[in-house]
Amino acid sequence: MKRLAVAAAGSALLLPVVSGCAAFTDDSVGLDNGVQVAAAFYPLQYVATRVAGDHAEVTNLSSAQGEPHDLELTPKETAEVAESDLVVYERGFQPAVDDAVDTNAAGATLDVADVVQLQPADAHDHEHEGDTHAEDDGHDHGDVDPHFWQDPLLMADVGDAVADELAKVDPTHADDYHANAAALRSDLEDLDQQYAAGLADCTRHTVVVSHAAFGYLSRYGLEFEPINGLSPDAEPTPADLAHLQEVIRDDGITTVFYESLVSPDIAEQLASDTGASVAVLDPIEGLTDQTADEDYLSLMKANLAALEEANGC
Repeated sequence: MKRLAVAAAGSALLLPVVSGCAAFTDDSVGLDNGVQVAAAFYPLQYVATRVAGDHAEVTNLSSAQGEPHDLELTPKETAEVAESDLVVYERGFQPAVDDAVDTNAAGATLDVADVVQLQPADAHDHEHEGDTHAEDDGHDHGDVDPHFWQDPLLMADVGDAVADELAKVDPTHADDYHANAAALRSDLEDLDQQYAAGLADCTRHTVVVSHAAFGYLSRYGLEFEPINGLSPDAEPTPADLAHLQEVIRDDGITTVFYESLVSPDIAEQLASDTGASVAVLDPIEGLTDQTADEDYLSLMKANLAALEEANGC
């Protein structure tokens, strides 16, 4: 009996040591919850998820149904910024995230505005007969257009940068992160080629859209006329609407595009006044109930098909 008791006591003493070793080997970076990544909005979540693969948990700070321009962080989301090993965001696009990063972020941060070459806001934003859009209700993006993710090749650049940051956080899986980024780049380069081929020969090149979220597609030969400005909440002036009616009639535009996260009322009224039809062109700022089963690639391909049909390509 004494020998059994001693053996049992010896086994009990070994248990914490074995358990501790197992916990360490399961977590290559020594973090209790593995690698945690916070992405500010959906396109960044898509890239981070593709690059991270199975080695990190990626959280989207913007709700699925919310307009990311209007994001206000909850205490839970602020805690996610503070506790994440990497925060991927775009400075100037969501002031609430900028503030949380500056105040709370303890891990690595990646501002994608430092990775991609953002284009000037006025590169695609046409003034209407000397008038400008109404104020953007506080959504001041400065002098640049933040909607870079409409360009697949810029998304690929972000993927490479995310891989570099994750490799620093978790060196054990660095090769996997870079391989995942390379696979993402291949998909995005293929998407870029589809856009170039699909929009190469179109009857019309002017596109009327809800707000100025598609300017980066201009390199495929399109010209965008937004109803609203860089913010989807901006209200068009009467001069804006009169100009758009003239453009629709003069250019034979068949379709006025609206988007899923904002009200289609103005787009529908403009289409009704000019005899055009309406269709969705998704800015891919976030997913909705209708697009929950989609992803960035499938939504971009759906947008391409809509543009080809509307422009007679």
